[in-house]
Amino acid sequence: MSFVQEFKEFAVKGNAVDLAVGVIVGAAFGRIVDSIVGDLVMPLISRIVGRLDFSSLYVVLGDNPQNLATLAELKKAGIPVFAYGNFLTILVNFILLAFIIFMMVKQLNRLRKTEPAPEPEAPPTPEDIVLLREIRDALKK
Repeated sequence: MSFVQEFKEFAVKGNAVDLAVGVIVGAAFGRIVDSIVGDLVMPLISRIVGRLDFSSLYVVLGDNPQNLATLAELKKAGIPVFAYGNFLTILVNFILLAFIIFMMVKQLNRLRKTEPAPEPEAPPTPEDIVLLREIRDALKK
């Protein structure tokens, strides 16, 4: 079997195609969740907290002799900063993504659940067993 034929068999197998579709849909889904977080959830949270841009939240850990004001300037100057704002945004994004995936899987499992199959009827008792039972019952009398 040639290399091209082997590759063709691999590429058209159901698993490889399913994986490719999953990656493409996952990437698109990730953009949707990023939009939900960035455009819907974070503005609501910022309304409560009073800040719109969480990525600029940080604590300066070193000396700041030049009184640099932005995170980018501090990082460029090599001053250590504890930049927790971007982490908060990514954490909220992850929690929402995990919740949405949980709800989707739960819904899919509910849709897949089929009615339990009715119990099959017991096959009719063979004639010889019926006769033996009749004989047994007649002997008991």
